[in-house]
Amino acid sequence: MEQRISLITLGVKDLARSTKFFESLGWKRSVKEASGVAFFQCGSMAFGLFPHEELAKDAGVAVDGCGFENFSIAYNARSKEEVDRVLAEVQSLGAEIVKPAEDVFWGGYSGYFRDLDGHLWEVAWNPGFIIDKSGAVKLPD
Repeated sequence: MEQRISLITLGVKDLARSTKFFESLGWKRSVKEASGVAFFQCGSMAFGLFPHEELAKDAGVAVDGCGFENFSIAYNARSKEEVDRVLAEVQSLGAEIVKPAEDVFWGGYSGYFRDLDGHLWEVAWNPGFIIDKSGAVKLPD
């Protein structure tokens, strides 16, 4: 297996509402003709939204979740100011700020929000991570 992640798909309660949330952030949909799902190109990987019940059915698991699933999704910003702008923008669109941005022990700056479906996102600036023009994070060796 190659060392990569191709697609992250989130189960959502209301596909149209969640799609509008990300489009309101300026994200551009891809594969627009796909029915019942929304895809977005995100740097070197893809991001998808799929109705929660359909995602559970597709995976063959129970629909009822158990809250925090021990992971978060991260958006790495190019500056501390961008972290603050993104958190303000998502809050204005209905996201809940879980942890306001602050300087953190590893030398960066980050905060957390929950999106409209309760998924946990970190918005972080890490001075050791380079973000290329496509938005891909380049990790140091």
